[in-house]
Amino acid sequence: MLHQTIRIETTTEPETAEVYPILPSRLKRAKRGFATRRVEMGRVTGIAAAPGQLRAGDLVLARVTGLGQHRRIELPTGRRAHLHPGDEILVAFGNRYATDQFEAVIPERLEPCHLVAAGGIASRAISLSSAVKAPTRIDPVGVLTDAKGRPLNLADFTLSPRVPGNETPPVCAVVGTSMNAGKTTTVSGLVRGATRCGYRVGVAKVTGTGAGGDIWSYLDAGAEEVLDFTDAGFATTHRLSRNVIAGIFRTLVAELAAREVDLIMVEVADGLLLDETADLVRSRMFRDQVDSVVLSAACSMSADSGLAWMAREGIPVAAISGKVMAAPLAARELCNLFDGPVLSLEDLDEGRWLPVDNRRKGDVR
Repeated sequence: MLHQTIRIETTTEPETAEVYPILPSRLKRAKRGFATRRVEMGRVTGIAAAPGQLRAGDLVLARVTGLGQHRRIELPTGRRAHLHPGDEILVAFGNRYATDQFEAVIPERLEPCHLVAAGGIASRAISLSSAVKAPTRIDPVGVLTDAKGRPLNLADFTLSPRVPGNETPPVCAVVGTSMNAGKTTTVSGLVRGATRCGYRVGVAKVTGTGAGGDIWSYLDAGAEEVLDFTDAGFATTHRLSRNVIAGIFRTLVAELAAREVDLIMVEVADGLLLDETADLVRSRMFRDQVDSVVLSAACSMSADSGLAWMAREGIPVAAISGKVMAAPLAARELCNLFDGPVLSLEDLDEGRWLPVDNRRKGDVR
């Protein structure tokens, strides 16, 4: 399989990197992670075993060496394929921040590391929640390259640039007090309610870790268009600069607006204590582009803390929902904290509250 060696000069290290041809049949056999779904496999012609400094989004072929927390990998189709020791997988490097799973960073060089997300994220786990198993171990074979020997990255397969139009549909952002605060459920409920009222809804997940679960949830709820940060060329958004994340936000919102939706829902992943989330929400760009904010809370105490955080930043909260609404007693506590709408899943599904004027489309239920 490995017959010819091509030598190319890297921009990150003085020595040369060896690039070997890779057979399409080998790539086809590899189990491919969801985060790589935009990659045009026809552009992959080689593999570099020593590519120099690794970048977030670099595409890597790796071999599974030991099963742990993730025993299946989500394919671009959404199917979760079982993993076995010895399997080759096609994934992307990315940092991860998940309070209920792993904290992980991209290794400095190709070396044994971990599969830290089922969507196909390779990284080196440096801490984990006691609620999860040790991460699945992988051994990178090499970084995939193009016909010129250049390492391929998710950034090579992004949406075409859009110039924002003069008019953008109303934008509603859902932010959470923590991971698993109910953001996806809240967004899905808002999508269902808006769809029942006759709106064409677009959804953008602007931060997080590459995976298909949220995308499928929004499509199943009736969203016409769904995009996430992988469409902007990123496997994850942890450790990205505020300017890069702002660029992701603008890119996805402009693309959805160009697709002529009536309402744009934006999910901001993880909690307000994560630096990237906090920087985005308190940015001038966020304030300029977002028309309303819904806070998704895990419990009444976290809702109180989230409301206080938003008040300190001068950001009005239009409504509250989330996991807290699963318990009537907790919801009652919440009503004592907040004068605005406190939305149950039924409220969301029935379109009883929308971040736009219902009269614009009329109730078509």
